[in-house]
Amino acid sequence: MNRIILVEDNDRLAHMVSVALLKVGIELDIFANLAAAKHALDMQEYGLLILDRGLPDGDGLVLLNSLRQQHINLPCLILTARNAIHDRIEGLETGADDYLVKPFAMDELVARVRALLRRPANIMSLSPVFEDLTLDVNNAQLKCGTKSVVLAPAEVQILHMLMQSSGATVNRNKLEQGAWGLTQAVTPNALDVALHRIRRKLFNVGSQLIISNVRGLGYAMSKQSHQE
Repeated sequence: MNRIILVEDNDRLAHMVSVALLKVGIELDIFANLAAAKHALDMQEYGLLILDRGLPDGDGLVLLNSLRQQHINLPCLILTARNAIHDRIEGLETGADDYLVKPFAMDELVARVRALLRRPANIMSLSPVFEDLTLDVNNAQLKCGTKSVVLAPAEVQILHMLMQSSGATVNRNKLEQGAWGLTQAVTPNALDVALHRIRRKLFNVGSQLIISNVRGLGYAMSKQSHQE
Protein backbone atom coordinates (compact mmCIF):
# COMPACT_ATOMS: atom_id res chain seq x y z
CA MET A 1 0.00 0.00 0.00
CA ASN A 2 1.45 3.35 -1.00
CA ARG A 3 -0.61 5.54 1.36
CA ILE A 4 1.51 6.56 4.34
CA ILE A 5 0.95 8.57 7.50
CA LEU A 6 2.94 11.65 8.54
CA VAL A 7 2.77 12.92 12.13
CA GLU A 8 4.28 16.41 12.08
CA ASP A 9 3.09 19.63 13.75
CA ASN A 10 5.06 22.00 11.50
CA ASP A 11 2.49 22.84 8.82
CA ARG A 12 5.02 24.21 6.35
CA LEU A 13 7.28 21.17 6.59
CA ALA A 14 4.32 18.79 6.39
CA HIS A 15 3.17 20.51 3.20
CA MET A 16 6.65 20.31 1.64
CA VAL A 17 6.90 16.60 2.44
CA SER A 18 3.43 16.02 1.00
CA VAL A 19 4.28 17.77 -2.27
CA ALA A 20 7.59 15.88 -2.63
CA LEU A 21 5.99 12.47 -2.05
CA LEU A 22 2.99 13.11 -4.26
CA LYS A 23 5.40 13.82 -7.13
CA VAL A 24 6.55 10.19 -6.92
CA GLY A 25 3.03 8.80 -6.51
CA ILE A 26 2.97 8.37 -2.73
CA GLU A 27 -0.16 9.65 -1.00
CA LEU A 28 -0.20 10.52 2.66
CA ASP A 29 -2.44 11.59 5.52
CA ILE A 30 -1.04 14.30 7.79
CA PHE A 31 -1.71 14.69 11.52
CA ALA A 32 -0.29 17.22 13.95
CA ASN A 33 -0.56 15.27 17.20
CA LEU A 34 -0.37 11.77 18.65
CA ALA A 35 -4.07 11.45 19.49
CA ALA A 36 -5.22 12.09 15.93
CA ALA A 37 -2.51 9.83 14.52
CA LYS A 38 -3.44 6.98 16.87
CA HIS A 39 -7.09 7.25 15.83
CA ALA A 40 -6.11 7.15 12.16
CA LEU A 41 -3.89 4.09 12.69
CA ASP A 42 -6.77 2.33 14.42
CA MET A 43 -9.05 3.05 11.48
CA GLN A 44 -6.83 2.53 8.44
CA GLU A 45 -3.89 0.49 7.19
CA TYR A 46 -0.78 2.36 6.08
CA GLY A 47 2.43 1.33 4.36
CA LEU A 48 4.72 3.59 6.42
CA LEU A 49 4.72 5.90 9.43
CA ILE A 50 6.80 9.11 9.34
CA LEU A 51 6.95 10.34 12.91
CA ASP A 52 8.17 13.54 14.56
CA ARG A 53 9.26 13.29 18.19
CA GLY A 54 8.45 16.73 19.56
CA LEU A 55 4.66 16.84 19.21
CA PRO A 56 2.14 18.98 21.13
CA ASP A 57 0.82 16.03 23.14
CA GLY A 58 4.07 14.16 23.73
CA ASP A 59 7.06 12.33 22.28
CA GLY A 60 6.37 10.44 19.07
CA LEU A 61 8.21 7.44 20.49
CA VAL A 62 5.25 6.86 22.81
CA LEU A 63 3.12 6.06 19.76
CA LEU A 64 5.83 3.91 18.20
CA ASN A 65 6.35 1.99 21.42
CA SER A 66 2.60 1.32 21.63
CA LEU A 67 2.57 -0.06 18.09
CA ARG A 68 5.52 -2.34 18.75
CA GLN A 69 3.98 -3.65 21.99
CA GLN A 70 0.92 -4.61 19.92
CA HIS A 71 3.28 -6.44 17.51
CA ILE A 72 2.38 -4.02 14.71
CA ASN A 73 5.39 -4.01 12.41
CA LEU A 74 4.48 -0.89 10.45
CA PRO A 75 7.76 0.56 9.10
CA CYS A 76 8.64 3.83 10.83
CA LEU A 77 10.91 6.71 9.85
CA ILE A 78 11.68 9.11 12.68
CA LEU A 79 11.88 12.72 11.51
CA THR A 80 13.23 15.01 14.23
CA ALA A 81 15.54 17.86 15.19
CA ARG A 82 17.00 15.75 18.01
CA ASN A 83 20.40 14.77 16.65
CA ALA A 84 22.26 13.49 19.72
CA ILE A 85 23.57 9.94 19.48
CA HIS A 86 21.53 8.81 22.49
CA ASP A 87 18.36 10.18 20.83
CA ARG A 88 19.04 8.16 17.69
CA ILE A 89 19.79 5.02 19.71
CA GLU A 90 16.59 5.51 21.72
CA GLY A 91 14.55 5.84 18.53
CA LEU A 92 16.05 2.77 16.89
CA GLU A 93 15.77 0.66 20.04
CA THR A 94 12.11 1.62 20.37
CA GLY A 95 11.51 0.10 16.94
CA ALA A 96 12.18 2.78 14.33
CA ASP A 97 13.45 1.50 10.98
CA ASP A 98 15.24 4.71 10.02
CA TYR A 99 16.13 8.09 11.54
CA LEU A 100 16.43 11.38 9.64
CA VAL A 101 17.55 14.57 11.39
CA LYS A 102 16.14 18.00 10.54
CA PRO A 103 17.03 19.93 8.48
CA PHE A 104 17.29 17.43 5.65
CA ALA A 105 17.29 17.34 1.86
CA MET A 106 13.85 16.50 0.53
CA ASP A 107 15.36 14.18 -2.09
CA GLU A 108 16.96 12.16 0.71
CA LEU A 109 13.63 11.86 2.52
CA VAL A 110 11.92 10.63 -0.64
CA ALA A 111 14.70 8.08 -1.24
CA ARG A 112 14.46 6.75 2.33
CA VAL A 113 10.66 6.50 2.13
CA ARG A 114 10.82 4.59 -1.14
CA ALA A 115 13.47 2.27 0.28
CA LEU A 116 11.32 1.46 3.32
CA LEU A 117 8.29 0.81 1.12
CA ARG A 118 10.34 -1.63 -0.97
CA ARG A 119 11.39 -3.81 1.97
CA PRO A 120 10.44 -7.50 1.69
CA ALA A 121 7.94 -7.38 4.56
CA ASN A 122 5.97 -4.76 2.66
CA ILE A 123 6.31 -6.46 -0.71
CA MET A 124 4.89 -9.67 0.76
CA SER A 125 1.86 -7.79 2.10
CA LEU A 126 1.08 -6.62 -1.43
CA SER A 127 -0.03 -10.14 -2.37
CA PRO A 128 -2.24 -11.38 0.47
CA VAL A 129 -3.80 -14.84 0.12
CA PHE A 130 -7.01 -15.91 1.82
CA GLU A 131 -8.68 -19.25 1.14
CA ASP A 132 -9.01 -19.52 -2.69
CA LEU A 133 -8.15 -15.87 -3.40
CA THR A 134 -4.92 -14.03 -4.17
CA LEU A 135 -4.88 -10.25 -4.36
CA ASP A 136 -2.24 -8.69 -6.62
CA VAL A 137 -2.14 -5.13 -5.28
CA ASN A 138 0.49 -3.86 -7.72
CA ASN A 139 -1.53 -4.92 -10.77
CA ALA A 140 -4.96 -4.39 -9.18
CA GLN A 141 -6.06 -7.96 -9.92
CA LEU A 142 -8.01 -10.53 -7.95
CA LYS A 143 -7.16 -14.15 -8.77
CA CYS A 144 -8.97 -17.40 -8.05
CA GLY A 145 -7.47 -20.48 -9.66
CA THR A 146 -6.95 -19.71 -13.36
CA LYS A 147 -9.42 -16.83 -13.37
CA SER A 148 -8.68 -13.19 -12.63
CA VAL A 149 -10.49 -9.87 -12.66
CA VAL A 150 -9.35 -6.24 -12.65
CA LEU A 151 -10.20 -4.11 -9.61
CA ALA A 152 -10.79 -0.40 -9.11
CA PRO A 153 -8.42 1.31 -6.61
CA ALA A 154 -11.03 1.45 -3.84
CA GLU A 155 -11.88 -2.22 -4.41
CA VAL A 156 -8.21 -3.18 -4.00
CA GLN A 157 -8.00 -1.43 -0.64
CA ILE A 158 -11.27 -2.92 0.64
CA LEU A 159 -10.30 -6.45 -0.38
CA HIS A 160 -6.82 -6.00 1.08
CA MET A 161 -8.28 -5.20 4.51
CA LEU A 162 -10.88 -7.98 4.39
CA MET A 163 -8.35 -10.61 3.29
CA GLN A 164 -5.71 -9.50 5.79
CA SER A 165 -8.28 -9.81 8.58
CA SER A 166 -8.53 -13.58 7.81
CA GLY A 167 -12.27 -13.76 8.38
CA ALA A 168 -12.48 -11.32 11.28
CA THR A 169 -14.94 -8.44 11.07
CA VAL A 170 -13.63 -5.12 9.73
CA ASN A 171 -15.32 -1.92 10.89
CA ARG A 172 -17.28 -0.02 8.21
CA ASN A 173 -15.47 3.25 8.94
CA LYS A 174 -12.10 1.53 8.64
CA LEU A 175 -13.07 0.16 5.22
CA GLU A 176 -14.25 3.58 4.05
CA GLN A 177 -11.16 5.39 5.26
CA GLY A 178 -8.86 2.69 3.94
CA ALA A 179 -10.44 2.93 0.49
CA TRP A 180 -10.74 6.70 0.16
CA GLY A 181 -8.50 8.16 2.86
CA LEU A 182 -9.45 10.50 5.66
CA THR A 183 -9.64 13.66 3.57
CA GLN A 184 -11.41 12.55 0.38
CA ALA A 185 -15.15 13.29 0.35
CA VAL A 186 -17.30 10.28 -0.61
CA THR A 187 -21.03 9.68 -0.82
CA PRO A 188 -22.74 7.83 2.07
CA ASN A 189 -23.36 4.74 -0.08
CA ALA A 190 -19.93 4.62 -1.75
CA LEU A 191 -18.86 1.60 0.31
CA ASP A 192 -22.11 -0.26 -0.44
CA VAL A 193 -21.63 0.31 -4.17
CA ALA A 194 -18.00 -0.87 -4.00
CA LEU A 195 -18.98 -3.98 -2.03
CA HIS A 196 -21.68 -4.79 -4.57
CA ARG A 197 -19.10 -4.67 -7.37
CA ILE A 198 -16.64 -6.78 -5.36
CA ARG A 199 -19.28 -9.43 -4.64
CA ARG A 200 -20.04 -9.64 -8.35
CA LYS A 201 -16.36 -10.05 -9.14
CA LEU A 202 -15.98 -12.78 -6.52
CA PHE A 203 -18.79 -14.64 -8.28
CA ASN A 204 -17.22 -14.03 -11.71
CA VAL A 205 -13.90 -15.63 -10.72
CA GLY A 206 -15.67 -18.58 -9.11
CA SER A 207 -14.61 -17.93 -5.51
CA GLN A 208 -16.27 -19.79 -2.66
CA LEU A 209 -15.94 -16.69 -0.50
CA ILE A 210 -18.63 -14.16 0.29
CA ILE A 211 -18.64 -10.82 2.07
CA SER A 212 -21.18 -10.73 4.88
CA ASN A 213 -22.64 -7.75 6.70
CA VAL A 214 -22.12 -8.29 10.43
CA ARG A 215 -24.95 -6.11 11.71
CA GLY A 216 -23.74 -3.18 13.77
CA LEU A 217 -20.09 -4.19 13.49
CA GLY A 218 -18.91 -4.16 9.87
CA TYR A 219 -18.07 -6.74 7.22
CA ALA A 220 -16.32 -10.09 7.13
CA MET A 221 -15.18 -12.48 4.42
CA SER A 222 -15.95 -16.19 4.79
CA LYS A 223 -16.76 -19.36 2.86
CA GLN A 224 -20.26 -19.61 1.52
CA SER A 225 -22.36 -22.21 3.33
CA HIS A 226 -24.40 -24.48 1.05
CA GLN A 227 -27.70 -25.51 2.56
CA GLU A 228 -29.95 -28.14 1.06
